[in-house]
Amino acid sequence: MWFLNNILTLRTKLAFLFLVLVLVPLVVIGMFSINITETLIENLVVRQLENVAVDKVAILERWLAERKQDMQVIAGTSLVKSMEPGVIAPYLKLIETRYGVYNNIAVVAATGDVIFSTHFPASAIATNGLPTGKDCTLTMSSITHLPEQRESTFDLSVPIVDNGRCIGSVVGTVGTNKIITIILQVALGETGECYLVNSEGTFLAHKEPSRILTENISQSESFKNIFGRSFRKKTYLDYRNIEVLGASRKVEGTDWYIVVEQDREEAFQSIGTLKASIGITILLAISSALFLTWAISHHIVRPVRNLSRSAGQLARGEPDTAIDRPARRDEIGSLCRAFADMAEKIQERQELLEQQFNLKAAELEETDYTLKQFRLIAERSEKFAALGRLGAAVAHEIRTPLTSLKLFLESIQEDIEISPEYVEDFTVGMQQITRMEAAINRLLDYTKPKELTFSDIRLDTLIADILSMIRPLANKQECIVENRVPDDLPEILADKKLLEEALINIFINCLEALPKKGRITVTAGMAVCGTDSDTDCIRLDIKDSGPGISKDNIDFIFDPFFTTKSAGTGLGLPMVLNTIKRHNGEIHAKNRESGGAVFSLFFPVKTGHNTAYGNDTAN
Repeated sequence: MWFLNNILTLRTKLAFLFLVLVLVPLVVIGMFSINITETLIENLVVRQLENVAVDKVAILERWLAERKQDMQVIAGTSLVKSMEPGVIAPYLKLIETRYGVYNNIAVVAATGDVIFSTHFPASAIATNGLPTGKDCTLTMSSITHLPEQRESTFDLSVPIVDNGRCIGSVVGTVGTNKIITIILQVALGETGECYLVNSEGTFLAHKEPSRILTENISQSESFKNIFGRSFRKKTYLDYRNIEVLGASRKVEGTDWYIVVEQDREEAFQSIGTLKASIGITILLAISSALFLTWAISHHIVRPVRNLSRSAGQLARGEPDTAIDRPARRDEIGSLCRAFADMAEKIQERQELLEQQFNLKAAELEETDYTLKQFRLIAERSEKFAALGRLGAAVAHEIRTPLTSLKLFLESIQEDIEISPEYVEDFTVGMQQITRMEAAINRLLDYTKPKELTFSDIRLDTLIADILSMIRPLANKQECIVENRVPDDLPEILADKKLLEEALINIFINCLEALPKKGRITVTAGMAVCGTDSDTDCIRLDIKDSGPGISKDNIDFIFDPFFTTKSAGTGLGLPMVLNTIKRHNGEIHAKNRESGGAVFSLFFPVKTGHNTAYGNDTAN
């Protein structure tokens, strides 16, 4: 029982909990990290080895192809086809000297007689078993490494064809020192190596020349990894019986294989460091967990145990002097002192609660009074909002005549000479009109659109009225405004004032875009509303001869707050779009092929009108 009680203590539970929380994640993460790292390193090294093998094979295949092309070029020359030693000798010696890879070049007749050889005598060529001139195909011999030779060599035999008849062959003895030096050089640490073997596993090229043509890898797993169909491993034992990572590739057109390998121990050297680091980390974690358990037990568990004993004393009604009052300055000390003071302050807290209750009651009364004040403020705000809506409506009513007045004053400024004593007054008046117009516009921007008042509207009359207001501004710019709206169009249902403001906005935009002596043309005709509708509409086209709308901006001109003017708000055309939409119409803007822009507006005609008019174009 004593053992069980000690096992179930908070100190033991804390020690076990900390060890589990620290060790289990560390062990799992460590094992997972090691496995993942091993896999990543293995894949990375094998991929690197495969890339090296592919590069070396490509180099060797390209080099062999160049040698074959060399011999074919030699065999195709007229000098060689002459089969005269005196003619052939200078040419072959020049080729041998310039290329620097041929130990001997010989021309052999179809009868097997050696016509000319740069170095080897005819008897040596015969004994070396080179291809004879009777063979009319390109052939390549195996690599040889004789003691009297300075390097490993192989022979290339290319037929000499004259008038479709094989008259002999050119036999070149190719030295491999230059290409083998390039192939054997690999940057794969200290143990990485690259070597060349044939289909029997015999070394054809190796960093240790003593192994060439004397040893093979047929008894090693390297050989099985190259030629075995079922034996494919990333890690295996090489010819030295050392575990390595390797890759191999066949040289096309030969029985040669490039093998690239690196010792596994070197490739996985970082894994040992990782394991040591994880082990040290686990030991440090265990030590930290034990130390943390002791610290928590000493500084927290023991004071909690004493506090529990004091709580029992308080529950039994024992004197408060038995409660421990530690001198610690941390949270545990504060908790113990607060607990010791709790019994003494129960009555004080009760009195404090009563005082707080009374205070809250007074605060509630004050809050009730504040709510009443807020209610009065809300009522006043509603009245102010109503006054604001009224002001917006009044501003809306006076904006159009104010604009007309401004345009009229601007036109007479040019036509009527003003007395010098009235010039300043006239300027002040124009400034005040501009100020009033700006204030009205700002007011209208922050109010809701009013309800539409529909009436029967003749579009030709509406356009004529608008042009009478716009014409003074056009005359000031020396622009021509041409009205081609026919007078036999059906009526539309529209809010005259709102539609008039929208059209004025479009005309002003056109005038602002026009240079001096420009032209605005207004046309109208019957059209079909939309692409999938058979409803009749009146199409109104407002064309100008200005520079047109920038391709970058044409898709955004109806977006709110989009403007290219330094003093613009970007709300003019969006308000026009909103007005047309509220009349169940459509508006489109595009550039004309002949120059300038055109705004096309579509208004549904009144029900009962279905007159077949020709469509007007907007080009």
